Amino acid sequence: MEAIDRKYENLKDYIGELGALVVAYSGGVDSALVLKVATEVLGKKAIGVTADSPSVPRVEIEESKSIAESIGARHILVATNEIENDNYSQNPVNRCYYCKFELYSHLIHVARKEGIKVVANGTNLDDLGDYRPGLEAAKEFQVVSPLKEAGLNKADVRTLAKKLGLKIWDKSASPCLASRIPYGNTVTPEKLAMVEKAEVFLKAYGLKELRVRHFGGTARIETPRTDLPTIENHFEAISNYFKKLGFENTEWKQFKSGALNALIKDLKD
Repeated sequence: MEAIDRKYENLKDYIGELGALVVAYSGGVDSALVLKVATEVLGKKAIGVTADSPSVPRVEIEESKSIAESIGARHILVATNEIENDNYSQNPVNRCYYCKFELYSHLIHVARKEGIKVVANGTNLDDLGDYRPGLEAAKEFQVVSPLKEAGLNKADVRTLAKKLGLKIWDKSASPCLASRIPYGNTVTPEKLAMVEKAEVFLKAYGLKELRVRHFGGTARIETPRTDLPTIENHFEAISNYFKKLGFENTEWKQFKSGALNALIKDLKD
């Protein structure tokens, strides 16, 4: 038996022992894999719950619906209100803690209503090595992490997702829109909408892995260097559109996942 097959069996066994499960399902590959396997093992006793808030791009909401439908999973949208919490909107370095606290509060409510005792997320082994304050909220709510428990890292997740026919097996990570706003700068629905519209505009040029960081009047486009020619060829149109959104200046920088986390040490010093 190949290593990935063994981990797949471990994942099914772990989920099967839970008996019923509410999955914090964002529509990303990690949580989608958990929901797919949970549906395979538990049937209708598995429920995917997706947060709907200004921090979540509309395209992600629609894709979460589509993926859940394709795997035959029960799927529920819940409106979350983290933006109304000053601890979140003031954008401290542990902002994600307050977001996940809000999310898990809703998921626990859904679980109780359904008579389900366990809530799960899509945390994998590689997630444990990054700065993720949301994991503290998961711990407080006793949220389980089936991928981690089965020994899957990110590469394993993609391999298994592809093997099981998940069409988003190679989908890039898509953190919430608030992650585009530097720590310490207030998160508002208006800023989130600006970022979302800017990223939708860029994706029309075929760009996939990108971020538009909101630095007040400046929009910083981050893409892999291989996409720079596309940015340069269409920069005038991009800049003009961004000005209509409220960005007076537009700049480019090479994409690096978790770039804003590099600022945390400076903020703490």
